[in-house]
Amino acid sequence: MPQANAIQLFEDKKVRTLWDAEHEKWYFSIVDVVGVLTDSPNPRKYWSVLKTRLKAEGSQLATNCSQLKMLAADGKNYMTDVADTEQLFRLVQSIPSPKAEPFKLWLAQVAAERLDELQDPELTIDRAMEQYLQLGYSENWINQRLKSIEIRKELTDEWKKRGIKEGRQFATLTDIITKAWAGKTTKEYKILKGLKKENLRDNMTNTELILNMLAEASTKDISQATNPTTFEESKTAAMQGGNVAKVALQELEAKTGKKVVSAVNVKGVLGK
Repeated sequence: MPQANAIQLFEDKKVRTLWDAEHEKWYFSIVDVVGVLTDSPNPRKYWSVLKTRLKAEGSQLATNCSQLKMLAADGKNYMTDVADTEQLFRLVQSIPSPKAEPFKLWLAQVAAERLDELQDPELTIDRAMEQYLQLGYSENWINQRLKSIEIRKELTDEWKKRGIKEGRQFATLTDIITKAWAGKTTKEYKILKGLKKENLRDNMTNTELILNMLAEASTKDISQATNPTTFEESKTAAMQGGNVAKVALQELEAKTGKKVVSAVNVKGVLGK
């Protein structure tokens, strides 16, 4: 089942989701939804009790809900109870909550927006632009960020063609690229910026973003030129691509006397 992870926001609360491209439907973390509707300090326990009650009542919701791997607060993926949109509408009816009606409207909107984006991909870009503007990013930074998404997609598409597996192998190659140009692995870079679950690229300066794009675009071009057939050969291409950006970084730092890779994050830039 081809899937894409995403975090949806309802009243500033995160709801983990997975998009099933094959069946064109969203799956939502039930625990996250329960947390949104109940404000319970322990939504996992609340769901456990509710699920037991629903099973006793013979509810198909409790017996038919699926489990999929989703990212947890500790940064690891765990099997999580999920429900599709139709199942969630039934779940909401089982939970007394003043947020039930606005949540139903939000749920319908999320589903509709995704289907609209499938018909018109430009809507995805427009919505991303709007969300970044609401967060306080400058239009110049947003344009760079959206371009970085495009370049990253081109690179991962190239990796897939070479038989590179999503997950650990993608992460390994990304670390090689980042280490080559920035002198740090992704984890080390996030530590420098004081990040935990936050997206590293969303916390890069314009210059950092540009150099990261150069590194990833160069890696893709080198891969296409050298046609690697093994993971080790793709690792070599990743190192070479990162080194292209490293040369640019060193020259820039020599001209300005300033370090490019910095601890500056979105809080420092936007004062959040």
